[in-house]
Amino acid sequence: MNKVRHLTFCILGEPASKSNSRRLVSIRGKPAFIKSKKAIEYLKLFNQQCPNPDEKFTEDVRVDIIIYYASRRPDLDESVILDAMQGKVYQNDRQVKQKRIYWGLDKDNPRAIINVSPVNEDDFPDYLEKSLTAD
Repeated sequence: MNKVRHLTFCILGEPASKSNSRRLVSIRGKPAFIKSKKAIEYLKLFNQQCPNPDEKFTEDVRVDIIIYYASRRPDLDESVILDAMQGKVYQNDRQVKQKRIYWGLDKDNPRAIINVSPVNEDDFPDYLEKSLTAD
């Protein structure tokens, strides 16, 4: 079986930002943080739509995502998406070593278009590499 070299897919729906994806509740008189209703609903949608390749990425990966929001209000936040791909697309989200995340607006069709591929060291921008070198 050939290893997956890249995987591109679309998830319909608007992700909850991680900072807003938890809510404080009381369980048996003790405070606890649980996932918000929006986060739970998004994860259900994500799991229904996310491909589940036979062979997960085992190497370090690069993730490119454009998230189309229904309004200008949400901050750009891909963390719930990265968490949701764990165990489905790659083994652990710690494998994500490069990210390019874009914000888009589509009031009628909020969604995320996602591409996952192995890290390619040639993709590292020259201007960043040079800035790390002491002159």
